[in-house]
Amino acid sequence: MNARWIPVVILAGLASWAVADEPKLSDTRRGNLKTLNDYFPFSPPLTKNSWDQRREQLRTQLLVSQNLWPMPEKTPLKPVIHGDIVRDGYIVQKVYFASLPGHYVTGNLYVPTHKSGEKLPGVLCPHGHWANGRFFDAGETAAKAQIAKGAEKTMAGARYPLQARCAQLARMGCVVFHYDMVGYADSQLIPHRAGFVDAQAELRLQNFMGLQTWNTIRALDFLVSLPMVNPEKIGVTGASGGGTQTFMLGALDDRPSVAFPAVMVSTAMQGGCICENCSYLRVDTGNVEIAGMFAPKPLGMTGANDWTIDIEKKGLPELKSLYRLYGAEAKVDAKCYPEFEHNYNQVSRERMYAWMNQHLLGKSGPVAEQPFEPIPPKELSVFDAKHPVPADAKNAAQLRETLTTRDQASLAKLLPNDVASVPEFRRVIGAAFQVMVGDSTSGEALFVAEDELEGRAGERIQAGTILRKGANIDIPTMIIRGKETDGRVVIWADPRGKMGLYEGENLSPAVIALLNAKATVIAIDPLGVGGARITGKRTVDPQFAGYTFGYNRPLLSEHVRDLLATIHIAHKLPGTKSVNLIGIGRSGVAAALAKSVSRDPVDRTAVDLAGFQFEKITKTDDPMMLPGALRFGGMTSVLALCAPGELLIGNHQGGIDERLLPKMYEWSGKPASLRLDSAVISPGEMVKWMVR
Repeated sequence: MNARWIPVVILAGLASWAVADEPKLSDTRRGNLKTLNDYFPFSPPLTKNSWDQRREQLRTQLLVSQNLWPMPEKTPLKPVIHGDIVRDGYIVQKVYFASLPGHYVTGNLYVPTHKSGEKLPGVLCPHGHWANGRFFDAGETAAKAQIAKGAEKTMAGARYPLQARCAQLARMGCVVFHYDMVGYADSQLIPHRAGFVDAQAELRLQNFMGLQTWNTIRALDFLVSLPMVNPEKIGVTGASGGGTQTFMLGALDDRPSVAFPAVMVSTAMQGGCICENCSYLRVDTGNVEIAGMFAPKPLGMTGANDWTIDIEKKGLPELKSLYRLYGAEAKVDAKCYPEFEHNYNQVSRERMYAWMNQHLLGKSGPVAEQPFEPIPPKELSVFDAKHPVPADAKNAAQLRETLTTRDQASLAKLLPNDVASVPEFRRVIGAAFQVMVGDSTSGEALFVAEDELEGRAGERIQAGTILRKGANIDIPTMIIRGKETDGRVVIWADPRGKMGLYEGENLSPAVIALLNAKATVIAIDPLGVGGARITGKRTVDPQFAGYTFGYNRPLLSEHVRDLLATIHIAHKLPGTKSVNLIGIGRSGVAAALAKSVSRDPVDRTAVDLAGFQFEKITKTDDPMMLPGALRFGGMTSVLALCAPGELLIGNHQGGIDERLLPKMYEWSGKPASLRLDSAVISPGEMVKWMVR
């Protein structure tokens, strides 16, 4: 007998939603995926305390995304400095050092010749995507055009704007390091945009963005190691891709004291190169918020007639609000020059000089760029007959082997070997999987029951939706209760979604067994399944998965998040005494992941992994792709994080450290709570174990 039921709302920490509201959301995840060209507004925090928490969370996300979590060991730089080139007021030197064994950062050091007895401020200058980078020469024709439109005043500055910036900062009294992006100028063994785009790189979070961020961190290490440099006074400035490196360093490293990212920070396009993108980087965030992580230190910006044209109206006001929490509103500023295209021209450079003059040098007033004598690009090269490319320099494939070996050693140190080492494993590896999943609790979640039916055996069936207001997520849900319930709730995760409860038109014997054992059963249609059908375009970018997963969570992560919301709601059902999970086939992987990161307790988890191993993924568009899974230990780490809840694992077919997992349960005080089996475990067997 079918009976219409009055809609009921079960609230989960969301007092602002009244029953009478009958909230309806449209799950934005079912539409087109977000891209780097979409809109990325920043909502400033209301309190400093809320920002401190958000900033810490975001920093972890950024570090994980770039394979810098935990921060890698800093191997000796062994810098080589040679080849003084004397100019008026400064000397240019040639530099190379190893940011990683066999991977060399190359650049030029600009040193003032008029030094006082005090240590000097240092400035890092990443260059961005100008042709030939550090060797950039705009040419005479382009230079004349820039002068004609008022962007430049001298032929030297117009042809060599990157040299102009470094020369002027040196004349102002700063030690300047102008270094190469990978694939530019003297950094030629690894072509730009190549070598880090396959599935194995994704699974280990080995990406171009992380490599360049690491090079920037090591460039800062080099700069502050110089005896003449004051490590308490460090500025960073670059434009375009160099602007990305500027605000990324400011977000991740506490040492810079002044930053000036030019023509990059905006709510529009976020960075069009693989060196500015990677998986997880901008999920639920954007460049304005990332730049704001530098607060309350001085942050100056410029915009142009490009994606940054609205920076004064969209971005700066929100950053002003953020800085106001620190009483430092005057320490953030932006100026757009819409009359110029994408640039770091003299007009913008002079605004930067004034910013550095005030906040780095402690002086006041504008600074006019002085004429300078350019150095022919060939003479800037760090390699020559006496200083050839080091014999151990590595290409992309060789460097990735080095990174994999390094990361495996790092992981081995984190895997627990006694009870005392468990907390650090949970802190580091647990945080990484939190980032990869993207959620650990349901947040503002509620369940709306829309229909109540009576089943053939007298069971009560509620059909409804789990909603998450803040995330615009709705999850089709079915709750089934037998004639009696004892407070046990079992969440049934199946690749077929809610239909996995049935065999034909009838409930499956395993589900009936749960109901006969007085359990309440919940099943959902996770994203892309059944009632949660995807209507938009969900294609992983074939050139680089980071263009997709840098802005959108992987499908597996979305399935885990849907289960996390279900776990949370299950705890809010009237009379709930325990919440449990059953995961079948590939949904068993999602169920195990959900258990591993859930802050809401799960008493018993039974999953059949269907032989799944992250190691077997060969394509970035595999629906089970989870970037970083292998970097942080794969299913071994996932299952280890499940302790101490009772755990039944079937059909794992290898890929799991069967020595570590029993130890994790022993150290948790519940050694009998784990059962590992390489054989297939049927739903019926899972139920018997669940209700024993």
